[in-house]
Amino acid sequence: MTLPAALLVIVVGVAALEAGSQTVRLQGAAADAARLIARGEPEPADALVGRLAGGADLQIDEGDRLVCVTLTSPVAVPGLAATGLDVSARACAAAGGR
Repeated sequence: MTLPAALLVIVVGVAALEAGSQTVRLQGAAADAARLIARGEPEPADALVGRLAGGADLQIDEGDRLVCVTLTSPVAVPGLAATGLDVSARACAAAGGR
């Protein structure tokens, strides 16, 4: 009876580690994309997000002084089809690249 519980703990631990590493990747990609978009280079930003955070949903919020990028992606746990969990990261850069 303890084997299923131990397996569940291992699966939850792997999911938590994967969610953490995905969040770090998303944060880096969001920061780079925000800087590119703020400089007026949206095409390279789309390519960058596709390469670094493949399959992530990209949302851009442009204000007077800031360009903010939010990336959202489902947590991909090896061996599980879908966990129903999403991770997201948001980064902003000064508009105009200043």
